Amino acid sequence: MTIAYFDCFSGISGDMTMGALIDAGADRAIVDAAIEALRLGDEVRVQVRREERGHVGGTRVIVESVDSTERGVPALRGVVEEADLPGGVKQRALKALNLLAQAEARIHNVPEEKAHLHELGGADTLVDLVGAFWLLDDLGVTQAYASPLPAPRRVGGAPMPLPAPASLRVLGGTGAIFEPSEETAELVTPTGAAILAVAARFERPAMSLRSIGYGIGARETPGNALAVWIGDEVANEAGVTVIETNLDDMAPNLIAALVEDLMSAGALDVSVTPAVMKKGRLGHVVAVMATPDQVARLTDQLLRNATTLGVRMTRVQRVIAARRIIEVRTPIGNARVKVKELGGRPVDATPEYEDCRRLSKESGRPLREVIRVVTSAARVELGLD
Repeated sequence: MTIAYFDCFSGISGDMTMGALIDAGADRAIVDAAIEALRLGDEVRVQVRREERGHVGGTRVIVESVDSTERGVPALRGVVEEADLPGGVKQRALKALNLLAQAEARIHNVPEEKAHLHELGGADTLVDLVGAFWLLDDLGVTQAYASPLPAPRRVGGAPMPLPAPASLRVLGGTGAIFEPSEETAELVTPTGAAILAVAARFERPAMSLRSIGYGIGARETPGNALAVWIGDEVANEAGVTVIETNLDDMAPNLIAALVEDLMSAGALDVSVTPAVMKKGRLGHVVAVMATPDQVARLTDQLLRNATTLGVRMTRVQRVIAARRIIEVRTPIGNARVKVKELGGRPVDATPEYEDCRRLSKESGRPLREVIRVVTSAARVELGLD
């Protein structure tokens, strides 16, 4: 599954979002297609160009209003509803408009249909929303994620609250995380907030990276950019517990037997690490990885069969690459190979030891050579070489 991660280190706006997605590989022509579909060709002009902000270079999208008509909420919805857009793009754009309208209605205590979107009532807002969602669609993104958002406390000493009230209202209840910022400018615009509220979850995903893009903002401040990472979701298994204990009075052969018994009892993995204990005594740290349903049983077994008087338990996250077994043909016989995959694509291949050991005995060749032959055959078959 293709996912996107918005790294909002300098905030987010609609034009920065479009710039970042184009820089990451989306088709620039989609912005023109959005204008045409919305029938706004007489109201806006778009420039797409390369710019830098300090050491950050990327794509800047400038959407300029030219004799733009100020529209209320019903008129804005009507433009999107009548446009010939992909279904998912239209649905998301309308949802974003609704969030903006609801935010302004609550702030000014007026009916939603009479809410005035202030600077958001122009054609450029429609282009930002439709363009951003269409570019995400072009990249095949099925889920977006976002980093914490910077939250300045003021603008040049003025009493205006930041982030803007509309941005906060739009992001309320989404799980968005705000972090203090020393900047004195608006960093998260309502349009940018609406894009994230509709498309993103506020967490850091496990992903394999395919491309990264930077959308340059209007301010000349160094680092004023939005980054977007595009890649493939990597399976993330939650709820794993690591059970640990220190042993300094147990014979090594008994520890080896303990490891075998714990693995047979269902442990995901067991490791033993040499350590120096208190008073300089030599010992071992035994770590057992367990699924939630196995924690109690494995803890009991560890306490019963080891000399320890207590254990430590830590909840951790595991990121697991997909894997499958294939059988490859070689001049010295067939062997199974474990294939590691990320994003549905093979990235590595490891021969099964027992098969290679068998071929080594049957052929009289050194085990090291057999492993090399099997690995080479597997990589050729998988297209890794």
